[in-house]
Amino acid sequence: MPWKELCALDQRIELVNDWLNRDYTITELSNIYGVSRKTIYKWIERFQNRGISGLGERSRAPLNHPNATPIDIVDMIIKAKLIKQRWGPKKIVARLEYERPDINWPAISTVSEILNREGLVRHRKKRHHTPPYSEPFRGTTCPNAVWSADYKGQFRLGNGKLCYPLTITDNYSRYLLGCWALERPSFEHTQPWFEWTFREYGLPYAIRTDNGTPFASIAPGGLSRLSVWFIKLGIIPERIKLGQPQQNGRHERMHRTLKEAAVAPPRDNIRQQQRVFDRFANEFNNERPHEALGQRTPASNYQRSLREYPTKLKPVEYAQGTLVKHIHTRGYMKWKGELVYVSENLAKENIGLRRISEYEWDMRFSFHHIGIFDEQKRMITN
Repeated sequence: MPWKELCALDQRIELVNDWLNRDYTITELSNIYGVSRKTIYKWIERFQNRGISGLGERSRAPLNHPNATPIDIVDMIIKAKLIKQRWGPKKIVARLEYERPDINWPAISTVSEILNREGLVRHRKKRHHTPPYSEPFRGTTCPNAVWSADYKGQFRLGNGKLCYPLTITDNYSRYLLGCWALERPSFEHTQPWFEWTFREYGLPYAIRTDNGTPFASIAPGGLSRLSVWFIKLGIIPERIKLGQPQQNGRHERMHRTLKEAAVAPPRDNIRQQQRVFDRFANEFNNERPHEALGQRTPASNYQRSLREYPTKLKPVEYAQGTLVKHIHTRGYMKWKGELVYVSENLAKENIGLRRISEYEWDMRFSFHHIGIFDEQKRMITN
């Protein structure tokens, strides 16, 4: 398979990194990246001789060109850029002209080409957004039909450290299943508390969240490591629309009460703040009458789910007639001899594809829609 034109350098860097980490043999790298062993040895040798710059495409232009910038001028431009790495070509040229007015410096466009050729230009990344969630929300007709989860806005504790309150509620009964003072909203900090909640209360049918980390990502289908885990447990990861917190209104209303009762003023450290959250959860669930429940308490309306947390996750299965593809550890699937990037959040998982037109496939992970795969363009769209 030829290297992808838009990210050939990134793939070569990734390949060399795999080789340096001793994660794969040369033969395995050849299979994963779809290039010959000879090509791999060539890029490793260039990396060893020239570093990352050696992984770029070598110019096929003649070695000597009448209009080429003299090598000593090029060296001074590169040296100036390395000293002022945040500066663009305009500032580099202005500085060089000030320091060495005796030299006829090349045009800004030429300097830009030189820096770009040497891999010294940091291109601005296009800002991506989480794909919208298009499925209808599940109704809240009984306890554990839908839970809501969120990180209430972080705040600074008395010791100067940030606190991120993770909250989970049952939408039907308004029961506050948990409120934890965490140090950061990462998968590693979040997943253990969901596991604890599942073991304590069983599994819901759906969990409704916003589009932030760690509940969603910009990957196809909005899948994050956490939502992939939810799906493997048979839980639908629902996501509200961007900028519409009212779609999780019951949970947001609880957050206002939480802020008034347990956040202002903040405590000195995480442990003290957690004790306040625990007292708040007990009062909210067992003592405080709720108007929407006819002045009854959430605890009187809640009962534990009959869906138990499994001791072992079963592999995802697909119906007969579904084309099953395995996702490589770095997020790629193999398609007719080529690598197509899907998502690292699905690493080591199987996805299912069903043809919907001559060149388009409906791509799913279990019951969750990932996107539409166009095999001609090798692209996944939502």
